[in-house]
Amino acid sequence: MTQTIWTEKYRPQTLKDIVGQEAITKRLQAYVNTQSLPHLILAGPAGVGKTTSALALAKELYKESWHQNFHELNASDERGIGIIRGKIKDFARTAPIQADFKIIFLDEADSLTNDAQAALRRTIERYSKICRFILSVNYSSKIIEPIQSRCAVLRYRPINENALKKYLRTIAKQEELEITPEGIDTLIYLAAGDMRKAINTLQVAATINPTITPQLLYETSATARPQDIKTLLLDALNGDYTKARTKLYELLITYGLSGTDIITQIHKVAYDLPIPDQHKLMLIQHTGETEFRLTEGANPHIQLEALLATLAIMKNNK
Repeated sequence: MTQTIWTEKYRPQTLKDIVGQEAITKRLQAYVNTQSLPHLILAGPAGVGKTTSALALAKELYKESWHQNFHELNASDERGIGIIRGKIKDFARTAPIQADFKIIFLDEADSLTNDAQAALRRTIERYSKICRFILSVNYSSKIIEPIQSRCAVLRYRPINENALKKYLRTIAKQEELEITPEGIDTLIYLAAGDMRKAINTLQVAATINPTITPQLLYETSATARPQDIKTLLLDALNGDYTKARTKLYELLITYGLSGTDIITQIHKVAYDLPIPDQHKLMLIQHTGETEFRLTEGANPHIQLEALLATLAIMKNNK
């Protein structure tokens, strides 16, 4: 079995090969056809094709000379004003090679400081005749308004289930893997619209066994089964705190989950619990409070036990 990272091996090379973002790739293809490109902000969650779109766009625009006319930087590596005045400005001021303009691709641009963004705005203004900027962000609201107004914003959405299934089955066929129907559904659940996460999870599981089953995926991804999380919550909601606490530590030991992992999965399954909507609202409220405390540095075991205790007290009081 190849040791190549599958997210790179199976990265689409053309715009038409990008799945799940047909409306956006259609617009990008129009830019290629007209050889005209505005400054762009690619906004959306991780693993949905933002970087792949930028690379495919450059390859189709410049053909063999795309390496000379496309410069990629990760803004999270250097967040300050120095990267704008240094690397970006130096590349922006040089003339394009056999093209009307070059492209600077700033990945994770929402990590730039406000001072760096202010300097970037001036650079965009000054060199817009020979350079186009593409900014990839998770949250477009973190980009200052003067930059947003100079760019066309393309909003990516999580990859839909059908597109995920089709692409994962293509990979499985090429790698000679067998994915059970339950296994493909589990991959979709774990990925939550993130193609990169789905492919990475599949590759990790495939190194253990070529037959991909739900149990294998949960074990290799260090994720608890949704049914286990439901049992944990229902025990607490039924007032059996001791049983719920035992289940909690069983999950922590078996899967090696962190407190944040448990909270994230509780939030995922809360809406599927067979309880009244009013109880779901209260569960979500207490889950949010626990998650906030964890991000502030509170002890995860104490906070998770406190959440279970709160749910048990709700039952006992009623």
